[in-house]
Amino acid sequence: MKKAIVLMLAGLSLAGCTQTEKGAGIGAVSGAIIGGAITGDVRGAAVGAAIGGVSGAVIGSVADQPGQCYYRDRYGRRYVDSCPRGY
Repeated sequence: MKKAIVLMLAGLSLAGCTQTEKGAGIGAVSGAIIGGAITGDVRGAAVGAAIGGVSGAVIGSVADQPGQCYYRDRYGRRYVDSCPRGY
């Protein structure tokens, strides 16, 4: 019963968030679980949470802009532009 209440509260806490915030939260949790499982220690979980949070925020920020895609130029800089037709 306690687990169900915790999961319900976690779901409600994300209800008022933007796509960027949701992406960052989901990415951080997923990264922490994967990092902790792979390395077996807290440092791995912390690194996984940081990488997952940043990745999730980037993906979530693009999700706020329908019809926009995330690209990298030949110098490694990131930018958002219109998606090709059909995407």
